[in-house]
Amino acid sequence: MIASLDPPQNDKPRAREEWPRAALFDLDGTLVDSAPDLHEALNETLASYGEPPFTYEAVVKMIGAGVPKLIQRAYAGLGKTIDKATRDKVVKRFLAIYGPRATRLTTLNPGAAEATRALSQAGYRLAVVTNKNEAETETVLGHFGLGKLMDAVVGGDSGPPKKPHPGMLLLACERLGLSPEDAVFIGDGENDVEAAKAAGMPVIIVRGGYGLVPTEKLGATRVIDRLDELPAVLDEMAATRKK
Repeated sequence: MIASLDPPQNDKPRAREEWPRAALFDLDGTLVDSAPDLHEALNETLASYGEPPFTYEAVVKMIGAGVPKLIQRAYAGLGKTIDKATRDKVVKRFLAIYGPRATRLTTLNPGAAEATRALSQAGYRLAVVTNKNEAETETVLGHFGLGKLMDAVVGGDSGPPKKPHPGMLLLACERLGLSPEDAVFIGDGENDVEAAKAAGMPVIIVRGGYGLVPTEKLGATRVIDRLDELPAVLDEMAATRKK
């Protein structure tokens, strides 16, 4: 069983040897609710080009697959086409606006701190695999005190194609020194499920994220309501696997 939360220890716990040995997390919509900052940064970016703003609800539906896709979806929502060169210019402008304010309105999702700390104390190797760039990811994780718990961070600019391609998950496992079969991926939407299945690992979906497909139709291994349910669910999955 996974131990209950204890005060943080100075020495890193002994690495877990039984399955699963690692928990890989998506960031936006899973560990954190970053939509408010993404919404404001996108509207500020569009305003700098003389474009009208989007509502918060509209921007939430655009999140996923990284900033280039966010910009592409925004211009499609404006009824405009955008070529790659122009899109890349707008992406650069967005990142310049978003980076300094990446944690202004962003909040931890319920149970995120408790779950990651419990898993770390139980010897799980932890990683974040997100389509967000690594620099912004490190900023967000550091702001909430999660960075010190992570053994690896793979962002959208780390090299492999973005989710739903499995390459980023495979790179995270490589950085952890583990095989994909040793890990479980935790996310919130269709890109996470597709990437995990393609990488050959179970996937747990947290309700209330940014995915457009209804949670029950995603085909995830398990679905949870809050991240603090995760330690017990992983215990259950491990026990079932032993039978």
